[in-house]
Amino acid sequence: MSEEYFEEEEFTSQVNGRTLVRTAQQGLKHWPMMLGFLVSIALVSVVDSYFTFLSKRIIDEGILAGDTEALFWIVVQYGIFIVIQAILVLGFIYFAGVLGERVQYDLRRRMVNHLQNLSLSYFNRMPVGWIMSRVTSDSRRVGELVSWGFLDITWGVTNIIAALAFMAYINWRLAILVFFIIPILVVVSAQFKKKILVEYRQVRKLNSQITSSYNENITGVRVVKSLRREEANLREFDELAGDMYQAGFRAAWLSALFLPIVQLISAFGVAGVVWYGGIQYQSDFITIGGIQAFISYITFMLWPVQELARVYASMQQAVASAERIFSLLDEKPEIKDRPGAVAVPHIRGDIEFDHVDFYYDKAKPVLQDFHLTVKQGETIALVGPTGAGKSTIVNLLCRFYEPKAGQIRINGLDYEQMTLHSLQSRIGIVLQTPHLFSGTVRENLRYGRLDATDEEIVAAAKTAGAHPFIQSLEDGYDTEVGEGGVLLSVGQKQLLSLARAILARPDIFIMDEATSSVDTLTEALIQQGMEALMTGRTSFVIAHRLSTIKRADRILVIEDGRIAEIGSHAELIRAQGHYYSLYTKQFRDERAVALEAEEEVMVLA
Repeated sequence: MSEEYFEEEEFTSQVNGRTLVRTAQQGLKHWPMMLGFLVSIALVSVVDSYFTFLSKRIIDEGILAGDTEALFWIVVQYGIFIVIQAILVLGFIYFAGVLGERVQYDLRRRMVNHLQNLSLSYFNRMPVGWIMSRVTSDSRRVGELVSWGFLDITWGVTNIIAALAFMAYINWRLAILVFFIIPILVVVSAQFKKKILVEYRQVRKLNSQITSSYNENITGVRVVKSLRREEANLREFDELAGDMYQAGFRAAWLSALFLPIVQLISAFGVAGVVWYGGIQYQSDFITIGGIQAFISYITFMLWPVQELARVYASMQQAVASAERIFSLLDEKPEIKDRPGAVAVPHIRGDIEFDHVDFYYDKAKPVLQDFHLTVKQGETIALVGPTGAGKSTIVNLLCRFYEPKAGQIRINGLDYEQMTLHSLQSRIGIVLQTPHLFSGTVRENLRYGRLDATDEEIVAAAKTAGAHPFIQSLEDGYDTEVGEGGVLLSVGQKQLLSLARAILARPDIFIMDEATSSVDTLTEALIQQGMEALMTGRTSFVIAHRLSTIKRADRILVIEDGRIAEIGSHAELIRAQGHYYSLYTKQFRDERAVALEAEEEVMVLA
């Protein structure tokens, strides 16, 4: 599933009370900051409303009464409150900004720490894009909700309450009239925002589809041209673009219609205030300044009402993000340390798979009654067809997964009684697809052993056969490898992976198809490094190129989760069974390729 698909989830969730409470709790961890911005913004709303009240006094007590001294002191008071308001604005911006960043930091740190503890099965079933979105965009949305979202809600609510309070103080009869307008504005605003949100949801969904379609057509341009698909692709693109245009048009039309309707409702409110205020004025229940203040308060409340509708719409998005974050944080690791687990400094002794069963899907068993005893320092090679269970055996040994039945014992001790860290830190793995991290060659080699000296790094590289090519790089060991090692070839990355494993000094060494994607010369270098590393260590080697495992102490042919054959290379060749068939077929294929090459050389000569 694409990342865009998971991003669309943000528009499908409604505001959930429990999630909202958990989200608010993220801010309460930093309650001084949260209290600071809530109090600051509430006081800003009160001061804003008081400015309108001062305007009433300027008209009534100063201008109409002709009292210049009173006018002077009201203006002085106005200036004092402007300074107070500026301080409060500075306060809530600071408090909200710091709170949002701290909440984002806390969530990201918790998620990254939690991800380190989750089992491999979680990463197998969850797309990388989904996990990345939780740590990046979702944490940002939650941080903004806890800070600026709650700030906007507080500001909007306190603005309306403060305005109504001042209006009630000026003339409670007229305030009741205005009070009935507020729910109408809120309902109309909420309905418009809801409909606009639906249309923008559709726009976003179609935009993701268009982007995906466009990307496929560009990356697959050779296939498109070879099959003459241009016109058909254009029709499909036009259909998607047309649907997106219609959804975008509806959203723009609703957005354009929203403000005039709100203003029209407000205009009716102003008209009612002017009409009823005139009646109240004739009865001396209100002054000219009071009527002017009421009109200002109605206009003043328009923006908070619109903001509350906007915040509610964005709150749906943020709460959906929070739900996904909490679902990640609530995920329990399938494999974790057992109570009383012990840390083992080294792994020495026999390894025993004692009648182990394992499956990913209960209906499709991978290993059935698998039994194997490995002696200390022995090299075990695993061969067999794809899906036979070879990688599952080493994954179980690394305790990335655990047996569904049976036991795995190391030196007679059930390995589930060992801590995960002590077990996995003593196992070195070189995979079929090597992975390097952004940084230098030196940093990647030191990745598994941070205390390694430069001399030890060079020695490990020499053992792996990587030293010559590293020296040929522009900056040698300080050369940047790029994200994922993109600046190096596959063979160079594999040599560095092997050197990294050698430097880590593991007690158990695993090679999982490490030579399948490299050239013959690199394969020879890797083979030399493997032999140096495997000396005195218990090792497991998975390989399709059978030439790399001829020297293994024992070779296991795995078929349908069981050991079909076991023995040394010579013993299995003499037996002329499954291994013999695999080896002779591969040898014939390689020999055929070699003969073809020789014939081409002769023809060219």
